[in-house]
Amino acid sequence: MSNSETSRTPGTLPFLGDPAAQSNGSFAMVRRWLTDLIMPPVCLACQEAIASRDSLCPECWSNVDFIGPPLCDRLGIRLPYATGGVMISAAAAGRPPPYARARAVAHYEGAMRTLVHSFKFRDRHEVRRLFGTWLTRAGSELIDSAEVIVPVPLSRTRLLQRRFNQAAILANEVSRITSLPVRTGALCRTRRTRQQVGLTRDQRRDNVRGAFLVPARELEGIKDRRVLLIDDVITTGATAEACTKTLFKAGAVTVDVLAIAIVADPLRVTT
Repeated sequence: MSNSETSRTPGTLPFLGDPAAQSNGSFAMVRRWLTDLIMPPVCLACQEAIASRDSLCPECWSNVDFIGPPLCDRLGIRLPYATGGVMISAAAAGRPPPYARARAVAHYEGAMRTLVHSFKFRDRHEVRRLFGTWLTRAGSELIDSAEVIVPVPLSRTRLLQRRFNQAAILANEVSRITSLPVRTGALCRTRRTRQQVGLTRDQRRDNVRGAFLVPARELEGIKDRRVLLIDDVITTGATAEACTKTLFKAGAVTVDVLAIAIVADPLRVTT
């Protein structure tokens, strides 16, 4: 037992018995109070005033279609009823994906679509902490078995235009919460691909086929590792499939996919 523990008055908390800790705690409380006074917390989706930061108002929260059990274990899509044990959808049985499992927080509609759009196209990065929390909950099984996190990369041109990779931001948030290592440079694009919006499933697969590479300097960090691939939205799964195949070529043992949202009907996506 340390001296600090033996000298503490029985029944008192360390914080209350430590003047320095008490002072730091008081300063943090005052700082939060001043921040809320100057910039009151608002809903991340509709900007209405709420009680705490990094959250949604009740109306927007109810407008997020969270995906929970029963799920297809391979595609992460919602199933109509539970049969007990691991369940596979007809889509996964008919065309199994190369990755082991996919999970998403919610469907890409309603308030979730608003949040993702603001995050990607309006530089509203204050949603990153909420997204990180949601991802770690939705992907808890995947995270438990993962050894390294890899984000889906942007092309160099698109990265220069947007100035950030949203998948890398999400990957870093999951890493911050879980302490799993993240390798933001483990995947890169070998060429610029067409926008996926408006393309059919087959066209999307053709568009991204052979478009990814694991650089030689990153091979050691991928070989014999269980990889958690992170993206913002799963539409048809074409990008995740292409990335997975590239990671397997680099020696990954397994690949799971985790995203903020999944599209219920890919053919209806316009943006």
